[in-house]
Amino acid sequence: MKETRSASQILYGFLPEQTVDLRGDVWKVKEWRNALSVPNIDMDTLRRELLRLVQPWEIAQRDGYLGRALRRGDPLVVYEVNPENGVDVEPFPKQWVCRACKRLHFSADAKCPCGRQALSSFHFVGYHDECGSLREVPLPRCQRHNQVAVRFPGASASAELRFICPECQAELRRGFPRIACSCGKGGFFTFNVHRAAAVFTPRTVVVVNAPKAEQRQAIAQAGGRSRALSWVVEGMQGDVAHAPATEESLRQGLKAQLLPDDVIETLIDTAKKKGTLAGASVVQVPESVRQDAEDQAVSIALASINSRRTIQELSRGTTSGSKLADLYSTGYPAALAAAGLQSVDLMDRFPILTGVFGYTRGDYAPGASALVPFRNRQYVNSLHASLVETEALFWRLDPVAVARWLGSRGHKLNDFHDQASARLAILQICRMPSATDRDGSVHQELFTLIHSYAHRFMRIGANFAGIDRNALAELLVPLHLGFFIYAGARGDFVLGGLQAVFESQLGELLHAVFQDEWRCPMDPGCTKGGGACVGCLHVGEPSCRWYNQLLDRATLFGPTGYLHSLSHSN
Repeated sequence: MKETRSASQILYGFLPEQTVDLRGDVWKVKEWRNALSVPNIDMDTLRRELLRLVQPWEIAQRDGYLGRALRRGDPLVVYEVNPENGVDVEPFPKQWVCRACKRLHFSADAKCPCGRQALSSFHFVGYHDECGSLREVPLPRCQRHNQVAVRFPGASASAELRFICPECQAELRRGFPRIACSCGKGGFFTFNVHRAAAVFTPRTVVVVNAPKAEQRQAIAQAGGRSRALSWVVEGMQGDVAHAPATEESLRQGLKAQLLPDDVIETLIDTAKKKGTLAGASVVQVPESVRQDAEDQAVSIALASINSRRTIQELSRGTTSGSKLADLYSTGYPAALAAAGLQSVDLMDRFPILTGVFGYTRGDYAPGASALVPFRNRQYVNSLHASLVETEALFWRLDPVAVARWLGSRGHKLNDFHDQASARLAILQICRMPSATDRDGSVHQELFTLIHSYAHRFMRIGANFAGIDRNALAELLVPLHLGFFIYAGARGDFVLGGLQAVFESQLGELLHAVFQDEWRCPMDPGCTKGGGACVGCLHVGEPSCRWYNQLLDRATLFGPTGYLHSLSHSN
């Protein structure tokens, strides 16, 4: 059987061990046939992000030893779909139901005794959340007639399914049996419709991955991770790769040239005496947050190299006194301030790697059910991924406004007097939360603010760009009060949509985000259920790898919300 799908559809909907609908029947994906290895992957960044994502399963001892393998440096392969060979699928379950009389058969070519030949797949399967196994539904048969038919209830409860003999009408079973898995991990199979999210939840990782090694090397030579962090905290002035050399950045650059240590120190001493080195500018943050803060800073730096366009650059490219000059120099800054933003930058070559490292069955909360990592035939850990350069808008909230907002909610920060000191004060008390945090901590509240803002921009910005919101995706860098909204590799999206918004409609977009209707049509139920739902903040899950968790309209528009506080301070 040959079907055609886009590469993005394959990545999100045709993964190994996933069941899919094709031509009216149910199939299970066996493998990506002769998948291609993706070159130029920043493995250090990828491993660090995977370790962070895998942590909940590792703590629960349900990670399939992926955390241990990543930590000890075991091989990791990144695959993309081979357009010439595609995907191998097989029928699953191998059970078919007659559309006329509802008899169940064990062959797609079976001749039904009712005389009709219209068979379709039986769309229920069983899964075990402790090992990831998938099985067919065990079907009872009439001892007298050796047949079975199914009667679907009017309700959606699977326990109401009735299996009967189509000849004598005897009821053989109601609902599904209780069957233990033989994996040795305990527990029983759960039966559900094969398309249910509980049957297969892909686990994704998203990282900024500069496709050229020299771009990553430029960051290293400029001072590496610590230099990227100080560059972001100080306000992203200029290009991090061409910032004035510090002692550490010069040392890293000379080491990259394989010079002996004594020669390196001599050259550094000479530079110090001539006064050509910039200040060290080392950012002091708690060790508990340093790695995440540096990871996010490096992501921002890599996305910015040879790609970043600022509003100031737009203004410099206009004729003095023109409408565009007034828009960029006056209209845009006023709109940013009203929306509590410091800046919006366009990244016209945003290098993003989206990969799936495994799947779970059952409860989708991280660590609640077993993670099944993807491994190739040689049992090497692998990712099924897509690496693209696309366009993105990078949004940064005003650090002084955020710091004041956090203080108004009872969180104690160190003294701050400008944007850089406000960023540092926030970094010193925050860390990355887990997706299940609901404790009202400063970590959870800051993340919820950034995440809710990102979703509001996606939902409203899609209309301005003239595209489906599912064509947009987010990458959050909450420790630096920012997020990327980028054109995903799926959906009906024409590159240039975000650029057009950036160059001509950014002020209108910001006004809409700040002023447009924020109440939810699902209220009061939405507010009682957490303040976020499909009617107000949720987006398609491929666009949000946090599975629409840690979202709340009240964080933006409530009586003590961020945007509400801005409107009352002006």
